[in-house]
Amino acid sequence: MSLRKIWTALRGAVNEGTEAIVDSQSIRILDQELREAKSELKSCDENLTKIMAKRKLAENKVNSLQVDIESYSTHAIAASEKGDESLAIECAERVAELETQLQTEQGLLEGFLNSERSLKSNIAKAKTNVRRMEQQIDQIKATESVQKAQVAVSTRHMGANSKVKTALDSLERIKNKQQQRAAELEAAEELAADESGSSLEAKLKAAGIQPGGQVSGSDKLAQLLASREKA
Repeated sequence: MSLRKIWTALRGAVNEGTEAIVDSQSIRILDQELREAKSELKSCDENLTKIMAKRKLAENKVNSLQVDIESYSTHAIAASEKGDESLAIECAERVAELETQLQTEQGLLEGFLNSERSLKSNIAKAKTNVRRMEQQIDQIKATESVQKAQVAVSTRHMGANSKVKTALDSLERIKNKQQQRAAELEAAEELAADESGSSLEAKLKAAGIQPGGQVSGSDKLAQLLASREKA
């Protein structure tokens, strides 16, 4: 392998390691942001509770002022009907004061109501976003765990297949060596037979010719007759 290929492989491994670290840190960052968001929402709920309490107090104040205004208005009319103008005017002045206070308290109540509505809406949206983020983080973590398990199983499976293939390759090499050895032994036996002449005898025997064997009767008779004629 060339130095360039080695460097490329090392650089790829480093990049993958860096990405793995960044991904791991990203999940930790999201977890931290999620915890901070939940803490902020808790504070928002507490603030909303305080505003709702103030709104209730303002409502009670407005209701109380309205009751007092109605009461003093009735007193003013009653005093005027009885001819007690001084008392009627005093009651009417009290009604005017109460109406001024009522106007102020209604303004405060309206502000509390607006703040309450706005906070409720924003908190609801924030809680929805937090739940969505929490769901996505849980899904990412679950998917990561499943994929790690799949990689582990796949790696072990590939390793087992590799071991089986190695064993089969070894068996095949052993068979080839045994066949080669058997062929060499057969060749050695043929060479030994050629050197001792047994190979030639085997060939003659296979051809039906038996050198050095017993002479047949007819051949022997012919030999005898030939010898007599020569004599």
